[in-house]
Amino acid sequence: MPLPPLSLYVHLPWCVRKCPYCDFNSHAAPAQIPQRDYVDALLEDLDLDRPAAGDRPLISIFFGGGTPSLFSPEEIGRFLAGVRQRIACADDMEVTLEANPGTIEHGRFRGYREAGVTRVSLGVQSFNDEHLKVLGRIHGSGDIRRAVDELRQAGLDNFNLDLMYGLPQQSREQALADLAAAIALEPAHLSHYQLTLEPGTVFHHRPPPLPDHDTTWEMQLECQALLASSGYEQYEISAYARAGRRCRHNLNYWQFGDYVGVGAGAHGKLTGSAVERTTRSKQPRDYLSRTPAERVSERRTVAAGELSFEFMLNALRLREGFAVPLFEERTGLSIDSIDAELRAAQTRGLLHSTGRAWEPTELGFRFLNDLQEMFLPASR
Repeated sequence: MPLPPLSLYVHLPWCVRKCPYCDFNSHAAPAQIPQRDYVDALLEDLDLDRPAAGDRPLISIFFGGGTPSLFSPEEIGRFLAGVRQRIACADDMEVTLEANPGTIEHGRFRGYREAGVTRVSLGVQSFNDEHLKVLGRIHGSGDIRRAVDELRQAGLDNFNLDLMYGLPQQSREQALADLAAAIALEPAHLSHYQLTLEPGTVFHHRPPPLPDHDTTWEMQLECQALLASSGYEQYEISAYARAGRRCRHNLNYWQFGDYVGVGAGAHGKLTGSAVERTTRSKQPRDYLSRTPAERVSERRTVAAGELSFEFMLNALRLREGFAVPLFEERTGLSIDSIDAELRAAQTRGLLHSTGRAWEPTELGFRFLNDLQEMFLPASR
């Protein structure tokens, strides 16, 4: 089967401090982040996985964290130059950098753009200063607006604002006010999702008072209506974009594309004779002390019986679902192999067939976990 498009995920694991809701692999930054050593290690990781890329050009690179904006533009640029020396890159490659509004110095975004960054994702979370304090964020609402001004001055108009709703003691009116403030800044893209209490987080051990289910459902519906009326199309469960501004990197995930994952705790997916998933050591100090091969803490071949479920975990997050040829190309399976599951989901009103594609219905989108679980190997 033809190989899928290829992306690169780069994990930069340090933050100024850990937020109480965060379950990502992030760690409080030391007084001096070992940026140069870490970038060297990232390039070693890429060397290890480069043979699996073949002749495919990278269509996107995503710097996630942690707080990637703690790294200097010079080190980001050195890494990107190293990537281009090692692997082909598409002429229109998308390069996204996650940034915290509280860590941006004047002129820094211009440095990132000159280094090769084409898109920025700002971790806003809220425009309400009291809510930001409860969430443990290091920025205030004024920092958000200053960061957007810096982006525009740097010529980076393709940016995302990351916003949450269902915050501790948040009212419906406050959730709408947050979204209105974000829309007023005219981002190209908005990520809008409900706060959840993830295992292993401070909020999970000491739950804050959250809005009830009915209130968060009203928040979701009214916010979606405001986004639609403001020209933002919902193309994924929590992603909204202006025309032509969908996130190419995340689309590759959701369409079951391939990606190399480098850095502490990074995950990768590469297709060869089978689909293989990799995970690298999570702890930064441990990661830096190991050889490139030793950093791969897990290497797992996805069993044929699990491929359809893994595909559905991603593809059903998209409003437009998936085309039948895409499923067959990315999994190597016939669509007939999951005919019973597709028909059962259709009978329950969770999926709709257009003939060449399968799309989640409104009900399916609302109960997405239930829909995805229908493709679990144990359910088949």
